[in-house]
Amino acid sequence: MRFIQRVFDFYIFSNIHVALATFCLTKITLLAFGNRSNEASVFVFFATIVGYNFIRFYRKQSIALWFSKWMDANKKGVGLLSIVSVIAMVITAFSLRKAALVSLIPFGLFTIFYVVPFSHFTNSNKSLRTLGGIKIFLIAFSWAGVTVLFPLVDYNMPVTADALVLFLQRFLFVLVITIPFDIRDLNYDIDSLKTLPQVLGVEKVKKLGLFLLMLFLGLNFLKSTVDHTQFRIELIVAVISLFFLTKSEVNQSNYYSAFFVECIPIIWWLLIWGYY
Repeated sequence: MRFIQRVFDFYIFSNIHVALATFCLTKITLLAFGNRSNEASVFVFFATIVGYNFIRFYRKQSIALWFSKWMDANKKGVGLLSIVSVIAMVITAFSLRKAALVSLIPFGLFTIFYVVPFSHFTNSNKSLRTLGGIKIFLIAFSWAGVTVLFPLVDYNMPVTADALVLFLQRFLFVLVITIPFDIRDLNYDIDSLKTLPQVLGVEKVKKLGLFLLMLFLGLNFLKSTVDHTQFRIELIVAVISLFFLTKSEVNQSNYYSAFFVECIPIIWWLLIWGYY
C-alpha cells in the first residue's frame, strides 16, 4: 500500500498528471476539427512535464514546506523524468511543422520568465509570476495558446473565427480551474501577487467563476454551427468544474486541486472519446 501511495504521489507531483491534462485538451481541440492525429498532443505532454518541473525546481524555496521536502526526497526521479521528457520532446519535434514550433516561442518565454527574474537581462528583480494580478491570466493564456493555436498551426488548419472562439473558451475554462489553486495558495502567496482570491475574497471569486463558466458555454452560440453533442459535454464539464470550484477551501488536501481539479480536462476528453 505504501508503494502504491508513493507511485501515486510521483504521478501527481512530478507533473505527469497535469501533462496528461494538457494532452487531453490538445486532443479535444483536434477532435473538434475532425483531426485524430497524436503528434502535437504527445509533444505538449512532454513539454508540460519539462516546463512545470523547471518552474518547480526554480522556485523550490518558495513553495509549501511539505512539497519542498517531497521534491528533495524525489529529485533524482523527477530529474530523470525531466531528462527523458526533454529527449522525447526533441524526437517528437521532428514530426512537427516549423511554423508550429515557432508559434511556441512566446509560450516558452512565458514559462522561463514566469519564475526567472528579469534582473538576468534588465534592472528589474521581478518575474512574470510576481507582477501583481497577471499570474492566473498568464497561465490561462499559455494553456489556451499551447492546446488550441499550436495544434491548429501544426496541422496547417486555418485559424478561423470558430478557432478564436475555441481559444477564448479554453482561456475561460483554464481561468476557472486555476481558481481552486489560487484559493489553496492563499496561505503561501504574498499580498503583492494580487491573485483573484486575494483581491475579491474566496466567496466572490467563486461567483466570478460561475459567471466565467456561463460565458464559456454561451460562446458556443457565436460559432458558425452549434454541435449539440459537444455543447452537452461542455455543460457536463462546466457543472463538474463549478462543483470543484464551490467546494474549494483555503485548507484543502494536497490532492484536491493537484489531482481532482486537474482531472477535469481528462474527464472532458473521455466524454468526447466515448462519443466519437
